[in-house]
Amino acid sequence: MTSYPTRRTVLTATATATTAAALALGPVPAHAVPTLPNGTSKDKVLVIGMDGLRYDRIAAANAPHLKAMMSEGTFGTSLLYANPMAATSSGPGWSTISTGVWPDKHGVKDNTFTGKKYGQYPGFLARLAQVRPELSTYAAVDWKPLDTQGTVTPGADAKLVLDGDADGYSGHDATIASEAEALIRDQNPDVLFVYFGQSDIVGHNSGAGSQAYLNQIAVQDAFVGRLRAAIKARPGYSTERWTVIVTTDHGHLDAGGHGGSAVEERRTFVLATGPGITAGARPIDTRLVDVVPTVFKQLGITVDPAWGLDGKPIQERSTDPFDALTLSTRTDETGIPATVLGYTHTPPSGWSVINNAMGTGGVTEWHGWSFATDEFWSRTQRDQSRELNVRSRGVFAVADSDEWSDKTFSGTYDSTLVTPAHNVTGKTSVRLDFTTFYRQEGAQTAQILASFNGGTPTAVKSYTSDVISQPQSVSVPVPAGASSVNFRFRYTGSNNWYWVIDGVKVSTS
Repeated sequence: MTSYPTRRTVLTATATATTAAALALGPVPAHAVPTLPNGTSKDKVLVIGMDGLRYDRIAAANAPHLKAMMSEGTFGTSLLYANPMAATSSGPGWSTISTGVWPDKHGVKDNTFTGKKYGQYPGFLARLAQVRPELSTYAAVDWKPLDTQGTVTPGADAKLVLDGDADGYSGHDATIASEAEALIRDQNPDVLFVYFGQSDIVGHNSGAGSQAYLNQIAVQDAFVGRLRAAIKARPGYSTERWTVIVTTDHGHLDAGGHGGSAVEERRTFVLATGPGITAGARPIDTRLVDVVPTVFKQLGITVDPAWGLDGKPIQERSTDPFDALTLSTRTDETGIPATVLGYTHTPPSGWSVINNAMGTGGVTEWHGWSFATDEFWSRTQRDQSRELNVRSRGVFAVADSDEWSDKTFSGTYDSTLVTPAHNVTGKTSVRLDFTTFYRQEGAQTAQILASFNGGTPTAVKSYTSDVISQPQSVSVPVPAGASSVNFRFRYTGSNNWYWVIDGVKVSTS
């Protein structure tokens, strides 16, 4: 929330005073609790947003309720984009959470909200009002742009909108917790979005590495505990199916601040408990866009492909063979912490990498096609757009001639990734679907080739310009008599850019 300057200049003293008052007096709603329409669903969802909450600081905090949720549910962590796609700030972050699409679709790049496309990609409460208007919905926020810009509150049957920038967030967070607690306990809502902003203020003023930040996590954890207790105190709780989701819009530097491309600023998470959500799971393929599909799945709503959502339900496990690979720590890279597991040259069963034309030397991690995680790969060099690899999940394949050439080498980068053979007997067409992220420079080449029955590979697609993390599809006619096909991804270069491949699927018709 960095684009509202008054917030940083006036809130340091205000927030301290408001926190003390809230602790002394206890949270009291500032107005009468609204009357919601009576809910119609036994499936119910509470989404709790905590602004600027670094998930890797929860373990050190007095946060028994968040830790209980981690034990009872699924906790998926991931990294955000960075500029030029969008800043690691609240406008893009909450837009991504609420719409279920990345900034290249919803259009919000910073806290001005310029270019927003909520008409095409509405928030999930607005979408619910369209497809399930009988649901009883509620939203509470104290960062006002989430209401005034139309990010979260449109579609809600009732909303509480407070001004944390003007008044301080601690007291308003407490009011939001009290009102949501009363609504859950005493009325019959179906879907609620509840937002707490003070975690971001403390992150800015004291830093995510501070004790003050841990103390604020404890305050907001207590709010979570009250809301979970209100759910369990409901008269109809035994026959209801409640899902609780906690998430954040961005991280924070240890010293405080966000908006840039540091890994600490890019840290996000989705923590969920509820029916069908595995207890204790730590999936590596979760992304921030997964909140909305998770809400819809828990409500029994089928996602229409025309909505263009980028996410998937958090309980949907990855079947990508890349995600099952055993990863190693760094070898030659020096900018990656020695504890970060993140790469291997060993492909999944049935896959292969052909390096017989590959040059010698170079950085070991990137000698030919490698398999890596977002954190490992994007740490190699900041601000060269590696942060934009948003549609890859978990482990992906990457050919990176730029990083390979950072150590003495000879020859050319020339490496080919080969899929397993797929049966095409009696079929007329074979289709290759995948996600790609490609940056073009100079004379580098990127080709997809098809080989039928082990014959000479034939080029079926070439890339000559940038493709910034997009789904791709290539259909190829099956020659008469062909019984098998494999696809090859060949990349060549010399200190150029890179090519990422993920989510490879082959189908026939």
